[in-house]
Amino acid sequence: MTVTGSDIVELDRIAVYEAVRMVGLAQEPDWERDTPCAGWTLRRLVAHMTAQHLGFAAAARGAGHQAVSWREPEDMREPARVHRAAATAVLAAFAEPGVAQREFSLPELGGSFPGGRAIGFHFIDYVVHAWDVAAALGVRLELPEHVLHAALAVARRVPADPARRGPGSAFAPALDVPPGSGPLDEALRLLGRVPQEWPVRR
Repeated sequence: MTVTGSDIVELDRIAVYEAVRMVGLAQEPDWERDTPCAGWTLRRLVAHMTAQHLGFAAAARGAGHQAVSWREPEDMREPARVHRAAATAVLAAFAEPGVAQREFSLPELGGSFPGGRAIGFHFIDYVVHAWDVAAALGVRLELPEHVLHAALAVARRVPADPARRGPGSAFAPALDVPPGSGPLDEALRLLGRVPQEWPVRR
């Protein structure tokens, strides 16, 4: 599947909106739930998601090298509101003309990347993190098939080198994919998630 710069911006927008919807479903008792991100509560996961949105927004505008751009908010008493504001900021940055042709400085990934590729990183992160939130809440993620197939195409290109997976990395080591898996399940397993451990309850 070939994804152009304009395509990846639109795919990312859809994934981010679904992540915002998922986070918006959380009620006060839900923030201390466990998530598929080992050791992270839902509140901690959403703080990370918020920081990543702000960091990518800064990177789109030439400030990704500044450590302050990637800091998690200190005040997470209203996680959904804080996350929604950060999502709005990154979508505005990615909507700027020529963004896919810019260079993004992404310190956590070890350097600078063409804008289209960098937005692809953000896209797969938010498909997976939207699912992480849905899994913690026991609800179903709702993304169109073409978005899931695009996410799978990106997931297949994520390096499987053990040195870049595991504790402290964005993704756990890849898992075997059972025959007949759908695109979301395959993408999640390639990135170290186990969908069957997080059934839909609501």
